[in-house]
Amino acid sequence: MPKRSIIAKLTCDADKADDLEAALATMVQASDEEGGLEIYSVHKDSNQPGVYWFFELYTDEASLGVHGKGDGMKAAMGAVGALLNTAPEVHVLDPTVAKGLDI
Repeated sequence: MPKRSIIAKLTCDADKADDLEAALATMVQASDEEGGLEIYSVHKDSNQPGVYWFFELYTDEASLGVHGKGDGMKAAMGAVGALLNTAPEVHVLDPTVAKGLDI
């Protein structure tokens, strides 16, 4: 089965950025409970305060399907969601070519 990836944009008020970064760190730690999740990385937008980007890579559709279902991840996602000022902008993608990733 082909791998799946996600790119997601998360936005908070700039004065909540430190709190969001702490909550995102907890969420990344909670991602250890998800088998099939190969990459789960957060990136701060250097041009837009309060904007963060996720890059996620899953071994297959089934692995993507269990994302966020564990207790630790549910709690972490709730804490992150409480700090956002808009719903996350999520794009589910089919990896095509990459350097440094086995797709």
